[in-house]
Order: sequence, then structure tokens, then C-alpha cells
Amino acid sequence: MTAVVSQRLKPSGFRISKRVLPYVLSLPALLVCIGILIPFLTSVVYSFQRYRLSQPWARQFNWGDNYISFFTDPKFWNTLKVSLLYAGTTVVLELLLGLAIALLLQKRSTLNNFISIMLLMPLMTAPALAALMWKLMTNPGFGVLSYLASLIGLQDFRWASSPSTALFTVVLVDIWVYTPFIMILLLAGLRSLPTQPFEAAALDGVPRSFVFFRITLPMLTPYILTATLFRLLDSIQQFDIIYAMTQGGPGDTLTVFQVEAYLNFFQSTNVGRSAALMIILWAITYFLSNIFIKNWLRLRERARGQA
Repeated sequence: MTAVVSQRLKPSGFRISKRVLPYVLSLPALLVCIGILIPFLTSVVYSFQRYRLSQPWARQFNWGDNYISFFTDPKFWNTLKVSLLYAGTTVVLELLLGLAIALLLQKRSTLNNFISIMLLMPLMTAPALAALMWKLMTNPGFGVLSYLASLIGLQDFRWASSPSTALFTVVLVDIWVYTPFIMILLLAGLRSLPTQPFEAAALDGVPRSFVFFRITLPMLTPYILTATLFRLLDSIQQFDIIYAMTQGGPGDTLTVFQVEAYLNFFQSTNVGRSAALMIILWAITYFLSNIFIKNWLRLRERARGQA
């Protein structure tokens, strides 16, 4: 009798049918996709409109005029050139520097672990704050880096305030902030590589250069592609560092896509042109990510075939 009463009092758990369960589990991902698609599709619609916030009564569809006008606009081609140059320069330099640091810290030890943790400190700094810090350090009047430059004969070095050195300055800041990201990815890749090929090469007396180019680098290539993809997509959309240091200047020296779209929206109130610029930026990042992902999948299939 007591067992029957206790069974009746025991609350029945809420059960979900096995057919419905996959849809319930995928619901959060669906909501995130909807949250992403709504502003994206809104931007697509705006990009086909002649729409200025200062002239809302003149809003109308122009069916691609915003895109067509870019082909004859020197400012757009300058934006494209600066964006690709900035992204390519930062990614290549950060990749080389990050790989070199990862190779130096490859051996597991307390000192190397401590150094790798300390090198992550710039990555924990907000890019805008890092840019403002570097802006103070590169101030021609009282900046510590300007003082150090004067000691080696670089008097009145203008850093970000000169068109000839502005790109160098923001690339330097980007390298300081984001090289630890590539370093930690490649370091994880190096430490996860199998040890048998390296032990065999050491027993055979194979030169280190041969081991690096014929064993280490091919095995590390998927990690290099992953790090390059993440940094390339991030750097081609860079805004914080460039705007905080130069606002896209001097002149149009550093008007990358994000800065140009920002200026079109908030200064010129040209919503249509700003949205069109961002859609073109999305198309470029989509194209580049597809190339890297296809190469990554090809390398994975090759590795499986060799295994």
C-alpha cells in the first residue's frame, strides 16, 4: 500500500518524443541563424536603395546603382587596395612571427609555459584600448617610442600622422595585439604532432632544416591554414585599431572597408552606399573563406589517405 501511494505521489517527468528531440536541440542554433539573417537581409535591401538619413523622403530603390557607381569611383578602388594590403601584410608578418615564437617555445618546460602565458597579455587587451595606448606612445611630442626613435637618428618621426608611415604604424599595433593568437594556435599544433617521425629523423642524423621543411611544416599546414583563415577574415574587417589611431587618415591612406562604411553612414548619412560596401566586404570574406576551407578539406583527405 505504501509503495503504491509513493508511486502515485512521485511526479512524472516531462518526456520529449525521440522524433521531436532533434528539432528541440537545434532550436537555439535556428534562433541564432534567424538573428544573424535579419540584419544581413536588411542590409541587402538597403544596399539596393538610394537612402540618406538626412533625406528620408527621397528614399527609393535604385536597383544596383550603388554597386555600379563603385566601378567608376577611385575611392572604392583605394578602399579595396588598402584593405587587401593591410590584411595581407598583417597576416604574413604575424604568421611568420607567430611560427617563430611557437618553434622557440615548442619544448614543454615551466619557463616556456610561463612565457607563452605572458605573451598572451596583448591578446587580452581590447584592440581600441591598445590602439589608444600606442597612439600615446607614438606621439611625436612626448611619446616614448618617438623618444627611442630619436636616439637612433629618426628625428621627428611622424608615425600615424604621416601618409608614408601610417600603414606601418597600424600594422605594428596589429602585430603586437594579434601575433599571440597565431602563436598559441601553432604552438598547440606543434605540441600535438606525433613524435615518431622526429625521433627517426634524429636517429638518422637528418639536418634540422630538412626536418622543418619536409616533416614539421607539412604536418603543421592544417593549423597554419586555420590560423591564417581566422586572422585574414578578422584583419580584412579591421576597424578598432585603424579608427582609434587615424580615423582612416591621413587623407584616405587607411580607409579600409569598415572605416569607409562607418564614415558613409555616420558622416554622410548615406545608408545605401554604406550597406553596399558591407555586402561587398561580406562577398570578399565569403570567397576567401571558401578557398581556405577547400584547401583544408583537401589536406585532411590527403592525410587520411596516407594514414
